[in-house]
Amino acid sequence: MRMRFKPYARPELLACPFHVHDPLAHAGHWRELYPAPQKPFCLELGCGKGGFLSQLASAHPENNYLGIDITDKVLILAKRKVEKAYLEKRLPTDNVRIASLDIERLLGAFAPADRVARIYINFCNPWSKNAGSHKHRLTHPRQLLQYRALMDEGAEIWFKTDDDDLFRDSLSYFPAAGFAVTWQTFDLHNGEPAWNIRTEHEGMFTEQGIPIKALIARKGPDADVSWVEPKALARRLNEEEETV
Repeated sequence: MRMRFKPYARPELLACPFHVHDPLAHAGHWRELYPAPQKPFCLELGCGKGGFLSQLASAHPENNYLGIDITDKVLILAKRKVEKAYLEKRLPTDNVRIASLDIERLLGAFAPADRVARIYINFCNPWSKNAGSHKHRLTHPRQLLQYRALMDEGAEIWFKTDDDDLFRDSLSYFPAAGFAVTWQTFDLHNGEPAWNIRTEHEGMFTEQGIPIKALIARKGPDADVSWVEPKALARRLNEEEETV
């Protein structure tokens, strides 16, 4: 469903102390935006309405969090949910930030100095393979290469989806980009882990009887990856896909 334009969104976000107004200006300096820059730095890619981010960040003050989405009309809802969650717990919003950014161009706003300990990807667009648009999937190797450049060995990506094809393809995408899948499930709510935080989409899909798929992938050592040069891998992937 297409969301309506919200004329109040930009002014309200610009007045928000935890909104990053110009994300492209902070490459290599993201940690400096937090009062405690030494804390592990975690990203949620596609934070949407902020239900997950607000719960996660307010429950884990030992980490710093950044939620990214592409449009202000969604990010304004995340801003309000973060405010509500922190107010209820009587916590300052010291460890959370939000920013409007195109995830496919992540490296334009980040530098290798912005070391990321964990990335969360929840219910991203599955981009049908039949339409030839699956290269835009946030778990496609083209995107994983970007994340990898910001992560130390052992850093993790936590991924959830309702889409069977996206999940099965992602089980091969991660190893192709040098990530080991260390945990996976095709039915997250069957013996649901205590650490799981349900998102808005997760609740909706569960009500519809759609099982939630999830995995945790860990970055492996660069020495074990044959395609260390990202541009070379991108060319190879493009050649392989054109032959399909």
